[in-house]
Amino acid sequence: MRARILPALALLALLALGRAAGAEEKVRLGYNANSARNIASLVLHVIERKALFANEGLAVELVGLPGTTAMVDALDNGTVDVTGTATPYLIQAVLKGSDAAAVIGGPANAVYSLMGKAEIKTAADLKGKVVAMSTPADTISLSTRMMLAKHGIEPHEYRIKELVGSNARANCLSAGECDAAPLGQPEDLVLAQRGYRKLADSLEVLPVLQFNVLAARRSWAAQHRDTVTRLARAYGAAYKLLRNSENRNEIADLIVETTGAPVEVARQILALYYEPDRGVMPRQAEINMAGIAKVIELLAETGQIGGPLPTAERFVELRYLRAAGLQ
Repeated sequence: MRARILPALALLALLALGRAAGAEEKVRLGYNANSARNIASLVLHVIERKALFANEGLAVELVGLPGTTAMVDALDNGTVDVTGTATPYLIQAVLKGSDAAAVIGGPANAVYSLMGKAEIKTAADLKGKVVAMSTPADTISLSTRMMLAKHGIEPHEYRIKELVGSNARANCLSAGECDAAPLGQPEDLVLAQRGYRKLADSLEVLPVLQFNVLAARRSWAAQHRDTVTRLARAYGAAYKLLRNSENRNEIADLIVETTGAPVEVARQILALYYEPDRGVMPRQAEINMAGIAKVIELLAETGQIGGPLPTAERFVELRYLRAAGLQ
């Protein structure tokens, strides 16, 4: 019997086991446990509801990992076979000798809203204030610094509170411990309903990006080519379902069920992504190579990596997406 969609943490602790006859092996798939209740996990919920892993003859075990910094490490130490990861961490790990490579595309032009307390009228008012950010190399932090710089605020003019996960940063803002924070969906829209003010968003400074990918060790993927190709097809089918306007009501209900957001917020999220299409979600799990190159550029600009700069191709293996007809 297909597992019911449960509240996100409970759902993602279950085994999403493929039921199709002839499944070749179990794939251990890592996900960011800190993002289990926000929109970043939506594609997994779609896959589970529509049995897309099972349709591809896959048995997939979902493995919760404690944040973005641990995800490529989990690949390298053999805890998982494939994992979602923010692209900067993949790039840094590969430059340090990791065998990992991006094999499937995830959210690209992620929208992070810089949300502030109601009394903060503009981003320029954040001088001397506490701004929550993710880890220094994360594109969330990089884009937040760029947003603040665009509004004339230099790094020495605000204080940083480092918090991983949109939920954690939203809680910091709600508790009054932070004056502003970059938030994803649905947290930004929920707080806007409560009177918090949107000061800027990441698309103003990063209109082209590859925010997240699914990565695997090159050696493991080469030995399991058909498995990775079928995994790519499952993700491709999920992203196509998300994009299809005929599914809009069903997807809005799924967002409500898995994030706890009000239905009007769920509809706002879908409108933000697709009306017009802002390239937030891939069309069919493709990898945006220009977006990978932009992440490399950002890491170099902020001193996270040195030159000469590597090419985007160093961090990506497209053969599986091409075999699936998705790239």
